[in-house]
Amino acid sequence: MQTPNRIYENKLKRKGFLNIVGIDEAGRGAWAGPIVAGAIILPKRLTSKIKINDSKKLTAKQRQTSYDWLIKNSLSWSVASVSQETIDKIGIQKSNILAFKTAVKNLKIIPDYILVDAINFKYKKYQVEPIIKGDQKIVSIAAASIIAKVYRDNLLKMFHNKHPQYGFDRHKGYGTKKHYDMICKNGICKLHRKSYHPIKGFM
Repeated sequence: MQTPNRIYENKLKRKGFLNIVGIDEAGRGAWAGPIVAGAIILPKRLTSKIKINDSKKLTAKQRQTSYDWLIKNSLSWSVASVSQETIDKIGIQKSNILAFKTAVKNLKIIPDYILVDAINFKYKKYQVEPIIKGDQKIVSIAAASIIAKVYRDNLLKMFHNKHPQYGFDRHKGYGTKKHYDMICKNGICKLHRKSYHPIKGFM
């Protein structure tokens, strides 16, 4: 099974790119809540005590442990969220890119190279390289996926307190049968993406 490594990042460093940032998003396919981008510049050394992989391949406990270590030990990290209202207004692709750009802007260190999972975009004079399945190949992108996923999951847990009837703490806004059943029972709320199917059918 393929696991992320630093081979490509090390090649870039040998070319003189020292502040390499990995970025990835969470919540792109969800029916409710924001899309969240994570950006991170990793330290020179990582600890073997944590697992860094595509966030979807880790357990919730593994993600949280890795998240806690990463935010304490990274050279710089940030998150940026784009609301469901904006997603409905400009579409998911533009919202995804907006989240990426804002996350990069929020970093305390200016990056000289950006590695991103799959999506190609231009931002100022930054060198941006999209990597297909980057969260499975590149450690910094995998780390960004963990940052984005944990941060977004925690947001959805907070939203659950305001809208407990939907079970956001369990499905995190994604399209599960339980989520669908709760929408059928309670209708939609302001967190739902009204431009998405099947949410459109409940309006």
